[in-house]
Amino acid sequence: MSVLNVAFYGSDELASNLAKKGDSRDVVSYVFKETKDEKVRILSLLRPLKHPESIRPLLSVLNVSRVGFVEVKQIDASLGEALVAMKCSEIEAGIAIINPDPGGWVDPGQVSILFKQAKLNWKILEEVPEAHEIREELFSLGRSKDESDELVVPLDQKFNVQGIGVVGIGYVQSGVIKKHDQIEVVPGRKSGVVRSLQVMDDDVNEARSGDRVGVALRGVDEDDIGKGSMIVIKGSDSLVEMSSSISKLEEAPFQRRQVVIGDIVHASTNMQFKVGRVISIQNGMISIEWESPLVVRKDGRGVVILVQLDAVPMRIIGTITETSSA
Repeated sequence: MSVLNVAFYGSDELASNLAKKGDSRDVVSYVFKETKDEKVRILSLLRPLKHPESIRPLLSVLNVSRVGFVEVKQIDASLGEALVAMKCSEIEAGIAIINPDPGGWVDPGQVSILFKQAKLNWKILEEVPEAHEIREELFSLGRSKDESDELVVPLDQKFNVQGIGVVGIGYVQSGVIKKHDQIEVVPGRKSGVVRSLQVMDDDVNEARSGDRVGVALRGVDEDDIGKGSMIVIKGSDSLVEMSSSISKLEEAPFQRRQVVIGDIVHASTNMQFKVGRVISIQNGMISIEWESPLVVRKDGRGVVILVQLDAVPMRIIGTITETSSA
């Protein structure tokens, strides 16, 4: 199966017209599945809830999406923040549809300017196409992808199942996870074995990049995993844990607030949302001390977005790159 995860910023009505509505917590998923040319392909629309009140669900969606979709009902600060979040998450491929509520109006010229300022070179449509046309456009945008062989599965949920044990739920960011694999949970490096796997409520022998997977683990206790934990193959050195870091800071579009020493910031990456304090800023480099270890990929994959929750109306400060232990 080929799964395309789409960061969907729009209405429930439009999402439900494109795919079947599924489970929801902080994020609602909508799934469209079809067989084409004897191959199964799946469109998974991930719609964050509670934005702009909370930015974390939006960032969690962007952690696992490759393509973006924005329904423009009005131009406001919330839309601007969503576009900046897409850009900072390196969602370079996407579409926008101008679709104001009945009686409303949105200036297409202003929308184009806003996307240009956010540095998003997306297709902008002034009318809502047929559902099948939108789905085909999204599938076409998601065709090219840079795969890595390294298994990384960030988790966002966990629970205990009687007779099975601890189950972690998350998205396969890269690589393949298989039944009976010997794995480790990071941070902590707790070893375990994959007892079984489920994708879309079906038992499977393996799950691949893009799949939302339930992983039943043997040898791992419930306290060993949580939101932001990551599963890797045992002995893998693909991840690095950092109690403090030094990074290059790339400021977000529209952000006018300057980060200063002593500021409290949050980092969003791989389903983590870590809090830290800025301890130095020099020559475009920022040093941060983290309350709990920040886990990043050694190969540089996986964007790290820096956020200040009290920076209204634009909470996204930018991204940190070239990160190393301080």
